[in-house]
Amino acid sequence: MDKSSIIGLFLGFFAIGVGMVLKGVPVDALFNGPAILIILVGTAASVSIAFPMSTLKNIPAWFKVLFKEEKQSDVKELIDMFADMADQTRKEGILMLEKQIGEVDDAFLKSGLQLAVDGQTPDFIREVMMEKVDAMETRHQEGSAVFTQAGTYAPTLGVLGAVVGLIAALGHMEDMDKLGAAISAAFIATLYGIFTGYVLWHPFANKLKKKSQQEVQVKEIMIEGIVSITNGDSPQIVKDKLSSYLSTKEKESFEQEGENE
Repeated sequence: MDKSSIIGLFLGFFAIGVGMVLKGVPVDALFNGPAILIILVGTAASVSIAFPMSTLKNIPAWFKVLFKEEKQSDVKELIDMFADMADQTRKEGILMLEKQIGEVDDAFLKSGLQLAVDGQTPDFIREVMMEKVDAMETRHQEGSAVFTQAGTYAPTLGVLGAVVGLIAALGHMEDMDKLGAAISAAFIATLYGIFTGYVLWHPFANKLKKKSQQEVQVKEIMIEGIVSITNGDSPQIVKDKLSSYLSTKEKESFEQEGENE
């Protein structure tokens, strides 16, 4: 479970609920059927018009990504692994990687190592694997685009809901109690639109982008590691190349761990 997503949702709903109470607004005012219909169903309708069904059918999978903590390969472990592979291939030759392929769980890494074993050139390996990364990024961008569009439509639909509510309010000009209730309901739609747009959909889109960036970085490290091994680089050169993907603090920690071994 992705704790940051759960915590963020809790804080968002907590802020709105407690904020309304502190302002003297009854929480049950949020349970407004017409406002929910206009914002949620209206947003779903807009997104459905904007994207083909082949994209929309992936929405459940994207929600799973948002709330599930995917286990990523540890960058430091990858660097050590490639350094060991570089040392062994310099001693035994590139074909020794065949033994390693069977022990690798990551399909992307396994395919890259197989290309190296098959005798492909470093440039060819990089090109093939980068095409896979580009295709993956394209799929990920579809997900963030859907949520970004939803975040764009929802606040505007909130204004539409407010307009509809105000039109209804104008029909009760003679009754101040009904007029006040109608105006209140009108602005609930605006609240829903802004809240879902800027607390849910836009943040969801950003979370998908960040997770995609993290996955791409890991795969780029794998590509550079395989290319370095194919080029016959020494273990130290491999470490120097791949450690460039670490932050300054992580790099210092990694170097200290290497010195302590």
